[in-house]
Amino acid sequence: MNRLLTVIRWIIRQPLNRGNKQKALKRFLQWQLNVRINPYPIILPWVNGVKLIVKRGMTGATGNLYAGLHDFEDMSFLLHLLRDEDMFMDIGSNIGSYTILASGAIRCRSIAIEPIPSTYEHLKNNIAVNRMEDRVEALNIGLGSKHSTLLFTNTQDTVNHVAVDGEKDTTEVSVQTLDGILKSCTCPLFIKIDVEGFETEVLLGGKNTLNNPDLKAVIIELNGSGARYGYKDADIHAMFITAGFRPYAYEPFTRQLTELNAYSDESNTIYIRDVDFVKNRIRVSDAFKVLGLEI
Repeated sequence: MNRLLTVIRWIIRQPLNRGNKQKALKRFLQWQLNVRINPYPIILPWVNGVKLIVKRGMTGATGNLYAGLHDFEDMSFLLHLLRDEDMFMDIGSNIGSYTILASGAIRCRSIAIEPIPSTYEHLKNNIAVNRMEDRVEALNIGLGSKHSTLLFTNTQDTVNHVAVDGEKDTTEVSVQTLDGILKSCTCPLFIKIDVEGFETEVLLGGKNTLNNPDLKAVIIELNGSGARYGYKDADIHAMFITAGFRPYAYEPFTRQLTELNAYSDESNTIYIRDVDFVKNRIRVSDAFKVLGLEI
């Protein structure tokens, strides 16, 4: 019961649901009824005509069904920033929600990194249903500070991570470096990193990329989970500051960027370099449509 109440509170607090909470709760109840009658995945019409395959147990995917965009500020920032000529990189892609927005709704090129084989198959299915194979390079690998193999948990949905001693239900995964992957590629304009505490290792393997002026923005989750590997979020923040980035919050309805004094430990942080470029991009961007609204 407590978990159910937590989900309901999350749904009604989402920005796109505040004006019509009853409709949001109706979507939730319809989904809960549907998955008990029909256990098969559904294809959800999503943003600007793209599709998302959703099935029971997919936390991020069902979040998009309930809330329109499960990471409203961050996903809106992506949709307002990117253009079809850009390159986006999705590190810790999971089923590919961000990749679908980038290469489906915006139609830019993407590189999607997902280490868990079963989740990678869902990613590939979402790429296929949106016919994005010519715009997305999907890689079933992990990223770290050096080439190696590592064990990843494989039963924890959106919070699978590099396993620590004693963890069960693991899969061995090939690990490469960010700089190595991009050695013969265009540097992305925008990178999303969601690797459940392994961010320091990813960035250590991507020093050249982090310092490339063509990289304008990075969204990263800093929630203390790096402590399991002996890393501190403050050190990651310092790496971005040294590379010329500053932390920002984004308000999609007004398209306003607000510089922060520090990173957020409650949600993702948007790090931006060349903020004038980014502000000009988002100011003139076309609106996108989700849940019948234009943002």
